[in-house]
Amino acid sequence: MDSAPSVSVAHELPFPFRQFIVKMHGRCNLACTYCYLYEGPDHTWRERPAAAPPGVLARTASRIGEHARAHGLTAVSLVLHGGEPLLAGADTLARFTDLVRGEVPASCTVHATVQTNSTLLTEERLTVLARHGIRVGISLDGGLSAHNTRRTDHAGRPSWPAASRGTRLIADRFPGTYAGILTVADPGTDPVELYESLLGLRPPALDLLLPHGNWSAPPPGWDSSGAPYGDWLCAVFDRWWDAGRRETRVRLFEECVALLLGLPAATESLGLAPFDAVVVETDGSIEQVDSLKSAYEGAARTGLDVFRHPFDAALRHPGVAARQAGIVALAPGCRACPLLSVCGGGNYAHRYRAGQGFTNPSVYCADLQRFIRHVAGRLAESAAPARPGSAAAAPSASCEGGTP
Repeated sequence: MDSAPSVSVAHELPFPFRQFIVKMHGRCNLACTYCYLYEGPDHTWRERPAAAPPGVLARTASRIGEHARAHGLTAVSLVLHGGEPLLAGADTLARFTDLVRGEVPASCTVHATVQTNSTLLTEERLTVLARHGIRVGISLDGGLSAHNTRRTDHAGRPSWPAASRGTRLIADRFPGTYAGILTVADPGTDPVELYESLLGLRPPALDLLLPHGNWSAPPPGWDSSGAPYGDWLCAVFDRWWDAGRRETRVRLFEECVALLLGLPAATESLGLAPFDAVVVETDGSIEQVDSLKSAYEGAARTGLDVFRHPFDAALRHPGVAARQAGIVALAPGCRACPLLSVCGGGNYAHRYRAGQGFTNPSVYCADLQRFIRHVAGRLAESAAPARPGSAAAAPSASCEGGTP
């Protein structure tokens, strides 16, 4: 097992957590064949209760309030997660959200979101969520049945009929509660067709993510001599950029543009802003984010829990410190790369290599370079439309990393 690197943190104090991901339910009603959480190397979910007990939720709410007061936070993000969180019941999600809002100072706003596969969305449940100010994010592989063939239930039945019904219900009847759609890039699909199919579901925002993989377990279709994921993202970016109007927000694209323009922005996949998310499991364990579970068994563990430890204790954990340390925690090649301020080394989990830990370039190094340079080129074209032949060249970078 590889531990987080020891780093010398440049800032005097850790940056507080502002995003609290709470596992409301630790099981899922789907059995997606590619799921890193249930089909990957980490099996710690089997050791934990299926649903978070009331005592865990009460203590978690208290700890969130404690952290908000200690750091003078004016806003926190509360992500109700799973598994499939709606298995816990919409009323349970609502009660917990109200509990958190009652624990934080009056000056602190709680932005609550539930991340669901959409199959359990009904008018009754959406009414409860909307009443309690909980927005709904939906996870799909695309906007067509053909895109979602790997998203089946435990009996092998397709989830798309229920998922599409739930998604259209929220778009039609509860647009103010609709947070958007999260989908994973898949070079095996037509990128423009997939993007346009998602537009048909009228999401106010899209999150396009790279599938979790690393140097020891490369993502599907990964090619050490090419950039298939970068090419896929570039095709979607061009469709989005050339639309002439904003059909929807695409966070990855907007953040990349902002970073290239020198504006403050960051996602887990781009930028150098300190990481500020923490997870509470159904048994009250305080953990690092789930993406680390794609690396090895126990990678997200901290040994802490909400009953015995404040969230400040997690800020001092070596893994969290490494993610907040910025440039000093990156591989030497990344620190010297001209794309560093935009790329930020990529998603932390994607840097893992067995025996070496996480101090490596991202397994998506070439893909990120391809995408960032393409976006930079499109920005340069827009800045000088009358001189198309003289657009400033995007920063160049050499791909470091090698093969698995």
